[in-house]
Amino acid sequence: MKIGFTGLNLPPGKTKYKDENLLALEMKDKPKKVSPFFVEFIQDEFVQSDVIVVHRDKILDLLILDMEKIESRLTRLTNNGEKALMMKCLDNLEKEIPLCDVEFDEEGKKILKTIAPFSFKPVVKVDENIDINTIITLSLKKANYMFFYTSGPTESHAWLVKKGSDIITCAGKIHNDLAHGFIKGDVVSLQDYLKCHNFNDCRAKGLVKVVDRDYIIQPDELIEIRFNV
Repeated sequence: MKIGFTGLNLPPGKTKYKDENLLALEMKDKPKKVSPFFVEFIQDEFVQSDVIVVHRDKILDLLILDMEKIESRLTRLTNNGEKALMMKCLDNLEKEIPLCDVEFDEEGKKILKTIAPFSFKPVVKVDENIDINTIITLSLKKANYMFFYTSGPTESHAWLVKKGSDIITCAGKIHNDLAHGFIKGDVVSLQDYLKCHNFNDCRAKGLVKVVDRDYIIQPDELIEIRFNV
């Protein structure tokens, strides 16, 4: 994930997310390898950003860029529906409301995805004295992301997916073969897993759900995939 930022004193480049859940899995399973989640902070560059973080006092530095783009587009428009959409955007931007926080219908969202105003991406407004881990947590929440995990003696791994992802999507994150050859998924909550010796112990205690391909993974669940290729 790339997080663009402006008006903040953050270290550009890759930063490891301090994930308390992954730390707990590492302590429990003592794996040979730990694979944490990293973000990349990029200063004053929003085109490639997945999320934009801005000092709340500098929000206009971002929104003015969108105002200029929309005002320029308005001069060329003949469609009344799109004109109304652009005026709605301008009205909110002038009130210092990022477009990600404005309600649009599906047609409006489609048009805005094409125009790609910066503030249509998830925007997080923060104060100066905020730690990096909190910034990352707020960014993940704003962008509607979550973690699921795989863990054992070989590796503990944090995987990032959109909330509402099904188990096939999650299996594909781990490896394409797991998605293509999916048979069933075994799922357990992090809290239940931490109370057990290992995944098989969770099964023996009846804490593991056996799920089909349409199962929606919940935040912080651990999964194992039964597959055949």
